[in-house]
Amino acid sequence: QNSSEMPETITSRDAARFPIVASCTLLGLYLFFKIFSQEYINLLLSMYFFVLGILALSHTISPMMNRFFPANFPNKQYQLLFTQGSGETKEEIVNYEFDTKDLVCLAMSSVVGVWYLLRKHWIANNLFGLAFSLNGVELLHLNNVSTGCILLGGLFIYDVFWVFGTNVMVTVAKSFEAPIKLCLSLLLLVVFPQDLLEKGLEADNFAMLGLGDIVIPGIFIALLLRFDISLKKNTHTYFYTSFVAYIFGLGLTIFIMHIFKHAQPALLYLVPACIGFPLLVALAKGEVTEMF
Repeated sequence: QNSSEMPETITSRDAARFPIVASCTLLGLYLFFKIFSQEYINLLLSMYFFVLGILALSHTISPMMNRFFPANFPNKQYQLLFTQGSGETKEEIVNYEFDTKDLVCLAMSSVVGVWYLLRKHWIANNLFGLAFSLNGVELLHLNNVSTGCILLGGLFIYDVFWVFGTNVMVTVAKSFEAPIKLCLSLLLLVVFPQDLLEKGLEADNFAMLGLGDIVIPGIFIALLLRFDISLKKNTHTYFYTSFVAYIFGLGLTIFIMHIFKHAQPALLYLVPACIGFPLLVALAKGEVTEMF
């Protein structure tokens, strides 16, 4: 509300179209890497996501940092205004309001960005990745549970096909070295050091989780939280159920990955868990009609 950014609502048509667009984009990236030099592509994407990552991280930490500023902090207001035309035909292109506190958060986020560019450290990568995740869940809204099921179901098929059916997804994921590594649905990657206990913060053997595997189930879980509130029962049953289901699905993904020693499409396990668990609760409570 403070930044005048309205959430973008995903409709059923958008949800049905999303896996097709993601597949075309993924295949395009794969062909792009086959034709052009990987070095120059990663350099271009590094700068692109360096800027976006700083903005995302700044937006994420701003509410938290407000608690640490003293009451007498000289907080000045600023406005970035860019218009087109004049008189009655004048149209606002950019109208962004910010203050001194936002500039401090931007400076702190820039330090993280420079740290990643210089060191390529996994902690900096994950700070940016988590910031993108939080912004994604905040700005993307599903209009109803049916749309969520369509979106998750389509990406379930997408993920399984591109991981098990071809080597395209794994190839693209390992080709990127952007500060925020691009994932296969044009979302990013969070990396987990598998040799953390051996090498500490200098770990270099990573498992990767696409931010699509965080944001897409995340906006569905956020929808169920709004459903909880709409029931006016002062409980968050569906939110906690889906949240636990996500943890279970992710744990199962990691377990299967270590057993079979092969990349796993996380949505293969997350989608049935995130949809199935809340649906079972709704069946037990007789609230399926209200849910849909």
